[in-house]
Amino acid sequence: MKTFKNSLAAVALFFALAASAATVVVAAVPNADSDQGVEGQQILKRVRKELVTLPYYGVFDNLAYKVEGDTVTLYGQVVRPSTRSDAGRRVAKIKGVGRVINNIEVLPLSGFDDSIRAEAYRAIFNTGSLYRYAMGSNPSLHIVVNRGHVTLEGVVGNRMDKQLAEFAARAVPGVFSVTNNLVAERDDRKVR
Repeated sequence: MKTFKNSLAAVALFFALAASAATVVVAAVPNADSDQGVEGQQILKRVRKELVTLPYYGVFDNLAYKVEGDTVTLYGQVVRPSTRSDAGRRVAKIKGVGRVINNIEVLPLSGFDDSIRAEAYRAIFNTGSLYRYAMGSNPSLHIVVNRGHVTLEGVVGNRMDKQLAEFAARAVPGVFSVTNNLVAERDDRKVR
């Protein structure tokens, strides 16, 4: 009975954590032709706004996009199919967007991955001062779990935080591999 209550509590915690992390950072994929012009820059801003305000976009999702002329290509991974379709639908309604290519991957349903997500969330955000990356309505660290493989995406303050997040993710039982794509805003190494 105690094990059942602990399992039930873990599932409840997972959904509470997922619901509390309402939105996360969305990245624009760099374009070789960075001179988008005023209209292109406005489209970039509107696409980002639409994606970060998706209702079920959370810390376990990762979205990116690229704008080329009037074509917007969406990339990333999401836990819910509705997040993928909502993203495509919202971006298609933006003035100036003529075509949307939706390459967002919907991650497979898996209780195994769900437990890794919950454990990775706890492990990462309870390590050192990493809790600050989960705060607010737009956390800057994504935890993407696909068939036991963890990918860390987003932005952290420094190299040490990037390494701490990776070490915490590697310590989660059941994780097969960890890919650390976090970007450190500043480098901790002193230049001499």
